Amino acid sequence: MALVQMNFNSEYLKGNHEISIILPDRPWETSSKEFYASGKKYPVLWLLHGTFGDHTDWLRKTNIELYACEKNLIVVMPSGQNSNYLNWPGFACGFDMWDYLQKELMPLVYNWFPASSKREDNYLCGLSMGGRGALQYAAAMPESFSAVAVLSSCACDPRLPNSAGPDVKRYENLVNSAGGLEAYLKSPANVWDKLPELAKSGRLPRLYFASGKDDFLFEQYLTFKQYAASIGLEAVFEEFDGYGHEWRFWDMSLQRALEFFDITQEKGGNPY
Repeated sequence: MALVQMNFNSEYLKGNHEISIILPDRPWETSSKEFYASGKKYPVLWLLHGTFGDHTDWLRKTNIELYACEKNLIVVMPSGQNSNYLNWPGFACGFDMWDYLQKELMPLVYNWFPASSKREDNYLCGLSMGGRGALQYAAAMPESFSAVAVLSSCACDPRLPNSAGPDVKRYENLVNSAGGLEAYLKSPANVWDKLPELAKSGRLPRLYFASGKDDFLFEQYLTFKQYAASIGLEAVFEEFDGYGHEWRFWDMSLQRALEFFDITQEKGGNPY
């Protein structure tokens, strides 16, 4: 595979921003001229990291490059800091991560790289905070993704003080950044209240949720799974023994997510 490390000035993040992109590799039996001038568009996986991470996490801690090669897939990995993939207008000069992905990064990738913008060719996956971000985008932009995988995360009732996890301060910051509880309830972060109507609409991408049974968020996950059943949300749920909130689980569940996506694409790249 080809690996692109791209640094550019972001309109929405108000500063330089770095992303990693995995691109399909030229098969040995294909000439460079034929491969690079083919005009072919490839499916895209948008891959979101968790809290404390950045665009290098998936590359350094999983075999995503191998999996992308097997699927002949473009993989886009941005840096979201600890933003919960939401807009933070009160941070420094502003850090609008929610707007950034859909209004800046997606147009960049679709127009500068051989990436298909068709819904059926776009997939979204995230772990922990990135899983929450993935579900937020799935609810707000269901027309943009064919399938979405949420690893070690889920939607939570935002009226509960532990809805952002065990860190109460984080929840308070999220609410304050939105402009108070009422504004927070109307924000993209509140997927919980949006899901009943979306579940009935049939507009949502195919959804996959996975959690380790030793994860400190597992009870939260089980509560959401029960809620999903009560509102008729169609989704695949998988739980695994012996895994916590850890990279061994995320590497394994990423492979499960890729199987769930069922990407129809000939195998590409070189085997070594």
